[in-house]
Amino acid sequence: MTIHSDTSTLASSLRPEALSAPESGIVEVMNYGRMRPGLIPLWAGEGDEPTPAFIAEAATRALAAGETFYTYQRGLPDLRQALADYHQRLFGKMFSPEQFFVTGSGMQAIQVALGMTVGAGDEILIPSPAWPNAAAAAGVNGGKVRFIPMTFGNTGWQLDLEKLFAARTDRTRAIFINSPSNPTGWTATADELRAILAFARQHGLWIIADEIYTRFYYAGARAPSFLDIMEEDDKILFVNTFSKNWSMTGWRMGWIMAPPRLGQVVENLIQYATSGVAAFMQRAGIVALTHGEPYVEHVIDRARRGRAIVCDGLASTGRVRFTPPDGAFYLFFSIDGEKDVRQLGLRLVDEANIGMAPGTAFGPGGEGYMRFCFLRREDLVEEAVFRLVAWLKR
Repeated sequence: MTIHSDTSTLASSLRPEALSAPESGIVEVMNYGRMRPGLIPLWAGEGDEPTPAFIAEAATRALAAGETFYTYQRGLPDLRQALADYHQRLFGKMFSPEQFFVTGSGMQAIQVALGMTVGAGDEILIPSPAWPNAAAAAGVNGGKVRFIPMTFGNTGWQLDLEKLFAARTDRTRAIFINSPSNPTGWTATADELRAILAFARQHGLWIIADEIYTRFYYAGARAPSFLDIMEEDDKILFVNTFSKNWSMTGWRMGWIMAPPRLGQVVENLIQYATSGVAAFMQRAGIVALTHGEPYVEHVIDRARRGRAIVCDGLASTGRVRFTPPDGAFYLFFSIDGEKDVRQLGLRLVDEANIGMAPGTAFGPGGEGYMRFCFLRREDLVEEAVFRLVAWLKR
């Protein structure tokens, strides 16, 4: 007997939050163009260098040594200590390994943070345009996202703090702050961070601080951070990843920093999601943190050069509107006369053989913009700019 299943009937029996999870506008363009011969892919938020050998070899050594068993849910003690030491070097103050929890990607760190703070009927405030995954994950949890539209002007992208504060309701539980920002490059000043923290303290809100791009800051060694101003009892959860600094996007390994007294809660959420990160991968993370600083500086320098190439090249066209980003490694720009950027992303694959993410993938305020990832080899950035400029002149 053959049984025919009705997929629409199957779907109707799922949770509405799962059904309403949005498709990724970034992945749409990637799937459309990823097999095109000679295409320059600038759509994903990653560089084009593989993980350096000194990091990858640490994982292969651990595999050869038989580190293939269940391990600590919170992360290997050596890796948690390495994270504390890394933060001490970066921020100039002491950290405890008990503050750090290893996760299966920065995305899982965000899911854990949201699982701790935002549930059914709760609200979270997110400045937008924004990387879409945090908002989508909050929605899957049953939470409601209140987007705070950012504005673009002669000084670049700005967050109106009064609009942010006015968006709070009695249901608001958390504020998600990504600084430096993907996709806009907006970077909060120290004064803006103080104001946001003071508001969160006043209303008992959690802050989820996505400081993944803190090293990619073009006015100094690192971006301003809540870690510069917070007190021990402040309600802040930090999410981060090995992906960007050490070219480890495919490893899917990150961390969350939380008050130590919440450690059992974090451990439980990791346990019931992935039951921890593979030990051999964590060995690679230790080497990245302890021996990878020259490589991080190399990656940041590549981003700085790519930023100069794309900004100089597009400024000469007269058709592109942007300001150089303060941080991260994206140019978020608009093209005069091009309003349907979702279709524009597909057209540029066909007509210019370059792949970029449409601004519509990044929520309210992204309409009319494209995102160009410039963390690439200089010659590829130059060629991509050449193709885009030639397309603009048609």
